[in-house]
Amino acid sequence: MDMTNFVVQGRDKALLYGDYSTYHGLLSKRLLNCRKKLGLATKNRGKFHPKSKVTPDEVAQNHGYVQLLLLTSERAWAQAMSIKSAHSTDQKGITGRTRSHIVSRLTKAARNADDLVDVLSESDSGASSADLLEAKAYAALIRGSMLFEKQSWEHSLRSYATARIVYSALATTTKGGDIFKDLLSETIDPSIRYSAYQLNTPRTVPIPVIAKRAFPHSDTALVQEINQIDANLLKQGETDLKKESPGAEDAPKTLTWRSREVTIEDAQIAVAWGFVLASKERLATTLAEPKDRSPSDLSAAYDEILSATQDAVDATKQAIDEMRAEGIERGDPRMQSLQVTRTAVNFEMISWRIGRNRVLTGSNDGAAEEYGPVRRRRARASEEPAKQKKELPAGKKLGKLKEKVALYAGILQSIEAIKELPGVANDQELASQIDSFVKYFEALKALSVARSHAIIGKCANALGLIHHAFGLSSESLPKVPKPEEASTKGGPLSLTVESEAVQFLHKLLDGERQRYRAIVYIDELRTDKKEDAEDDVKRPLVETLQDYPINGVELANIVEYPPKMALIPMKPIFLDVAWNYIEYPGKAAAEREAAPAKEGSKDAVAPGPQQPAKRGWFGFGRS
Repeated sequence: MDMTNFVVQGRDKALLYGDYSTYHGLLSKRLLNCRKKLGLATKNRGKFHPKSKVTPDEVAQNHGYVQLLLLTSERAWAQAMSIKSAHSTDQKGITGRTRSHIVSRLTKAARNADDLVDVLSESDSGASSADLLEAKAYAALIRGSMLFEKQSWEHSLRSYATARIVYSALATTTKGGDIFKDLLSETIDPSIRYSAYQLNTPRTVPIPVIAKRAFPHSDTALVQEINQIDANLLKQGETDLKKESPGAEDAPKTLTWRSREVTIEDAQIAVAWGFVLASKERLATTLAEPKDRSPSDLSAAYDEILSATQDAVDATKQAIDEMRAEGIERGDPRMQSLQVTRTAVNFEMISWRIGRNRVLTGSNDGAAEEYGPVRRRRARASEEPAKQKKELPAGKKLGKLKEKVALYAGILQSIEAIKELPGVANDQELASQIDSFVKYFEALKALSVARSHAIIGKCANALGLIHHAFGLSSESLPKVPKPEEASTKGGPLSLTVESEAVQFLHKLLDGERQRYRAIVYIDELRTDKKEDAEDDVKRPLVETLQDYPINGVELANIVEYPPKMALIPMKPIFLDVAWNYIEYPGKAAAEREAAPAKEGSKDAVAPGPQQPAKRGWFGFGRS
């Protein structure tokens, strides 16, 4: 019957060029056409008459009744989603009658989906086990949406877990597995993560483990059907979690930050901090592997530790809020320990966020002028060697430099957030190091902007920015930690900048400054030479008397001296006047001979009035 494909393709097709309201209108038309095909006439005032339910015999005869139930459920779901999207920008959120209306529409959709499950469960319907599993997964998905809007997090998580487990099982057996995977990643997994977060489940717990824990194992029929497809699907996750992450009994008891050690009394914080330490070790191992990977692949390795540190931050904040609610004062030793823990976990989270941005900038924090090659088709072994890589055009270079500038701006913004953490400003040594890091990244940002100016031909602006970046790197160099003082030397990139990186940038900027000085000097010489050449070809004043001298009269260029032979422009009027005064050889004799011949001819005409002489241009006579 392919119910999941029917639903997903309908949603994608409508949402490609519209919204949920468009999808709702399209479903109304499709539902009307479906009822016409099935011969289900709508009576007058038909919504006030009870509609007959679909029977298994009807489904066995025509699968259009399955589509009828799916379209009815989808129309109610689309109406609820359109209402929700229309009120998503409200300042107070979705409350009151609006939420009740959304829940009622989703309840209707879930009721129709349950009716579909009941019909296909009968042996007379002719549905296969895969069809029944698809119907159960769809019903669990719609029911999870309804419970999600009712903010019943536990039941919503259970429904979404059921849908995830069933769709994961179906993805391994059917050909259209990509549809199930897209449905999991785009709809089900985010809802499971949010519901689990509302139930205070740590973010470091993988979604498959959460789904396995929330799955209703009491439904023996569903468990048996899933085990027939994949017996390990409901068992995996727990063992992997224990291997990769420490449990509560193995969690660290203390936390050290800036030579100060505090005791971790909250169990949730201890478990979260244990996840952070384990993720840090795995990150170091992953980045140490000798592989040729792109910056995007390297940055993806930071996702796990960022999630772990975020969970530690949330656990610490929750512990502080609970102690404040109990009325514990800030001077209490437990509150002081929590404040130190809060600074440590926030510092750790922001440091790894900065490290991921540094990886995205490229080698040497983006100091080297690298733009990345254009993607080319990989040459086969039998073909000729690949040609030299084509250089990127100026527009794409500017785009990549703009991305680098955005990354540097994000790094500087994160450093400003570190400065606002409690206890950082009072630590003079740490504050001095952070200031040196700020100048280092500001120098890199100025270098990227300078290269943008150089690409568009503004070398003078590029020289000024490079000189500014050189000054920043000179101020940063003496304050960065020495190689023997750096605790993260050779490890994954984070906030701490090594002395070698600053020295490399300092030398690079020194060389770039000298190079652009020469370029600017050559440009100035070319400009002066061009201006001198333009002065040489200027016309003298005597030849431009018809033009008003806007820029003033140059008395040094009145006439051309020494004079040169040149063409003089002549007008036709001069030639016309000169015609009357020029006698050409043989012209007068020919006229005298022609006059007697005319007089003595037989065809001579009697003398009459004299014909007027032909006139030349501008009224002058012409013989």
